[in-house]
Amino acid sequence: MDKLKKVLSGQDTEDRGGLSEVVEATSLSSGTRIKGFVACFAAGILCSLLGTFLLWVPRKGLYLFAVFYTFGNIASIGSTVFLMGPMKQLKRMFEPTRLIATILVLLCFALTLCSAFWWHNKGLALIFCILQSLALTWYSLSYIPFASKTQCLLMRILSLVWLQRPWPKCSGEHKEQSRAEEPWDAVKKCFAVCLA
Repeated sequence: MDKLKKVLSGQDTEDRGGLSEVVEATSLSSGTRIKGFVACFAAGILCSLLGTFLLWVPRKGLYLFAVFYTFGNIASIGSTVFLMGPMKQLKRMFEPTRLIATILVLLCFALTLCSAFWWHNKGLALIFCILQSLALTWYSLSYIPFASKTQCLLMRILSLVWLQRPWPKCSGEHKEQSRAEEPWDAVKKCFAVCLA
């Protein structure tokens, strides 16, 4: 009503575009953002727990576990969209410092669902759920400041398990990459040293 009074009295002289009106109409208050975050995060945890309980259902238990566990993790990651907004969340997910972790998480989500729905392979579904947990751990560590040493330790452990070779020492090489350097170049260097 106040806005109508301003427009009719001639006090509102600024010419606002349609985009700014849409942004203003669709923006959420801070209280609504926190409620959305809590609700989405709680739904994610509930789905993951429900998937864990459904693991022991005869015949279809592992499939239900894989689906509910994956949807729970997607909802938990998606809950931060309420805090940051969708575009800022996507920009932060695909920054060069966490690009590989994001790709691994999304790949594990897709492979878990593919193994449950299309391939109907319980063993693969369970393996991809485990890999999903490891990828989510790495992804979460990428948001913690100065966690690159922890990520490096995790990569050394994984390389010992999978490649049967130690990961190169992390004595300063783990520092933040420059924006000009492609993240894949760092991965290629690490694997070249590891496999040599």
